[in-house]
Amino acid sequence: MATSLSPLLKQATGVIAARGEGALIFDEDDRRFLDFTAGIGVTSTGHCHPRVVAAAQEQVGRLIHGQYTTVMHRPLLTLVERLGEVLPSGLDRVFFANSGSEAVEAALRLVRQATGRPNVITFHGGFHGRTVAAASMTSSGTRFRSGFAPLMAGVHLAPFPNPTHYGWSQQEATRFALRELDYVLQTVSAPADTAALVVEPVLGEGGYVPASAEFLAGLRERCDRHGMLLVLDEVQTGWGRTGRFWGHDHFDGRPDVIVTAKGLASGFPLSGIAASEELMSKAWPGSQGGTYGANAVACAAAVATLDVIQEEGLVENAAARGEQLRAGLEKVAAGDDRITDVRGLGLMLGSEFRDRDGRPDGATAGAAQQEAARRGLLLLTCGAWGEVVRFIPALVVDEALVDEAVGIWAEAVDAVAS
Repeated sequence: MATSLSPLLKQATGVIAARGEGALIFDEDDRRFLDFTAGIGVTSTGHCHPRVVAAAQEQVGRLIHGQYTTVMHRPLLTLVERLGEVLPSGLDRVFFANSGSEAVEAALRLVRQATGRPNVITFHGGFHGRTVAAASMTSSGTRFRSGFAPLMAGVHLAPFPNPTHYGWSQQEATRFALRELDYVLQTVSAPADTAALVVEPVLGEGGYVPASAEFLAGLRERCDRHGMLLVLDEVQTGWGRTGRFWGHDHFDGRPDVIVTAKGLASGFPLSGIAASEELMSKAWPGSQGGTYGANAVACAAAVATLDVIQEEGLVENAAARGEQLRAGLEKVAAGDDRITDVRGLGLMLGSEFRDRDGRPDGATAGAAQQEAARRGLLLLTCGAWGEVVRFIPALVVDEALVDEAVGIWAEAVDAVAS
């Protein structure tokens, strides 16, 4: 019997990766590719950073799995202690899982139990995962939530301030989003029934759309006024990706719960949530757990990842290289009227394609992404129509590689017929 992968898995490129080094991937024929996908923002310190490799190899020889509701292990305890250096003030209790979806569901369980309220409000275009509860909270595309209804009850949707979608300024879109949130609280989910607002500081799968300081301040004010909690999904935006350690640092956000994953362990499966001791203690005993969460090797890799980020100045590098990359992408966009927006923060940038009538153009975006791959630059698409090509290289990417990527991108866009 011949076996193969599920036909439902769709590959963004045809590359068979044999090895990786920094922001580069090499295939089985040793062809070199600029990896500006970073495993969907996961390989924060690049492929096979020597310090991460050494930490993982050393841990594999000592203890691979120490289930952390059964026994403790030193990499876990060290990671918990070190997180105090980077977590938002007051979020001093952490729980670990394996994936972003699991962490989102842990946050959901926490806020419902802590408040005794059944509902959460999420924001249009948000992506929070593929498991049932996380998919129920997701609205970045129907493919993540269709075909296995009924979804989880108690999730209500409010607009996200997306200027290009509405055709408004950031200020107009923000005012609209906050006004409509108030309308949802008045007509659909009363504050007394609403446990939390759950939002990404920058929409990920929804098209790389940043929030605004006014928007997050408005969410915070409403949470404080109504006794709701603010959950920030920093799965993709955390760990330096946006040129600040957390995406919400750009907006002076103040979460009650933060969700993290992706760049946390440089490719090893690890995720988590953080909240205050007061909030975490309100959840029910035994409500948190899992077999593989806080795996010893993943925790060792996460400690090494934090060391590298701090000691090599990767947050600052993400900011500097992000400015360089944005300038290059804007130059390409200026020469092609199909690219109507370049947006994002740090090394989380997207180029949006629209057709002559102003409609999202996923076909051209996809063609440009594929052409770039043929030329040696690996990219991904996002947005409801796949109309945004996203650039998310490892935080170790250097000036020369950014210039090379922009050059390939310009050639790829030119090669795609209008």
